[in-house]
Amino acid sequence: MTVEKNTRKLDKGIVRDFSSRMSYASYLQLPTLLSAQQPVSVPEHHDELLFIIQHQTTELWLKLVLHELRTAAEKLRSDDLGSALKGIARVKHIQKTLTEQWSVLATLTPTEYAEFRGFLGNSSGFQSSQYRAVEFVLGNKNRKMLPVFESDPEAHALLTEVLHAPSIYDEFLAYLHRQGFDVPEAVLNRDVTRAHEFEPGLVPLFKHIYEHAAQNWGAYEACEELVDLEDNFQLWRFRHLRTVQRTIGMKTGTGGSTGAAFLQKALELTFFPELFAVRTEIGQ
Repeated sequence: MTVEKNTRKLDKGIVRDFSSRMSYASYLQLPTLLSAQQPVSVPEHHDELLFIIQHQTTELWLKLVLHELRTAAEKLRSDDLGSALKGIARVKHIQKTLTEQWSVLATLTPTEYAEFRGFLGNSSGFQSSQYRAVEFVLGNKNRKMLPVFESDPEAHALLTEVLHAPSIYDEFLAYLHRQGFDVPEAVLNRDVTRAHEFEPGLVPLFKHIYEHAAQNWGAYEACEELVDLEDNFQLWRFRHLRTVQRTIGMKTGTGGSTGAAFLQKALELTFFPELFAVRTEIGQ
């Protein structure tokens, strides 16, 4: 089929009447989705739409990340390592997209942001329940975050649920135990509502897996996938920090935090510390 006058002819079979059929727009709820961008600046500032869409798309991706990670944890619980790793692989691709999105927001200059920042009140990304839920699912739990969400029963219920559920790391370590690996009892019986802290007894276990990768390929691959997850998460945190620094400098955050200084501290948090500590031990 050739193109004439730079115009493509429509195939005869293309559906045109959607009066009684599901359309692309209806399936995706586009009228609802595309009407959800409601700038609050007066007069409306041109760049506020960028700011809103940046954060709304992030929340959509976080919804999928949470969906995939919670399912991966369930798969580990049922000893289905392959399906769990498939979900984690998808999350890694989403993380790359989320990290790249910061480059779009970084086009917002300090002067442009200052034009509408005051209209945001105390709204802040710090209040993202889905982001906190992802942190909790990965093991970086903090019960003190819950009061922030008491005014939102649905968000509070979600965070309470994932706070009391084993993290994906807890599930992985329990999986290793069921496979015959020597996981310390203190790890298996820990309080899962608390953040995972470095456990020296896990390092020899991971050292054995890494130094005998051929005999423990599934566990070895899973370790590397988890390392990728944490690396990607830290890159996201770093890009967030740098974007905030170039946009508002060291100003206090709209949610009341110290802003960039608070975000800097997040880079010291970890999900799977033993998987990084073991690298010092391998080959010794």
